[in-house]
Amino acid sequence: MTIEHVGEFLKSHQIKPSYQRLKVFEYLANTTAHPTVDTIYKALLPEIPTLSKTTVYNTLNLFVDQGIAQLITIEENEARYDADISSHGHFKCESCEQVLDFRMDLGELSIKGHEGCKIHHKHLYFKGVCKDCQ
Repeated sequence: MTIEHVGEFLKSHQIKPSYQRLKVFEYLANTTAHPTVDTIYKALLPEIPTLSKTTVYNTLNLFVDQGIAQLITIEENEARYDADISSHGHFKCESCEQVLDFRMDLGELSIKGHEGCKIHHKHLYFKGVCKDCQ
């Protein structure tokens, strides 16, 4: 996604497209690495020397609140972010710590014991060792 498209996309989701927001979303949309706040901050700092971690954190939280990114919390002490908000799961390798997407239809996932509940969010995480680390 180019910076021009990011601006229009943010506006369409009622987000004022400041330069920092544009760059954070552009970075997030163009990676499949499921970055942390620190990863995004370090990547953008050379280009935006006035950027703070707080700005990155607040920007990502705004994106999550507006439904254009999702927060991934496979580990208790590690928050990662994903601009892919389609229905999919995540696998974290316990060796290389890479987080990978996998496709499945979470809409057809059968939940026993909570019939009648209204589900707002679905997250499916697996942990193990990826094929490259085996």
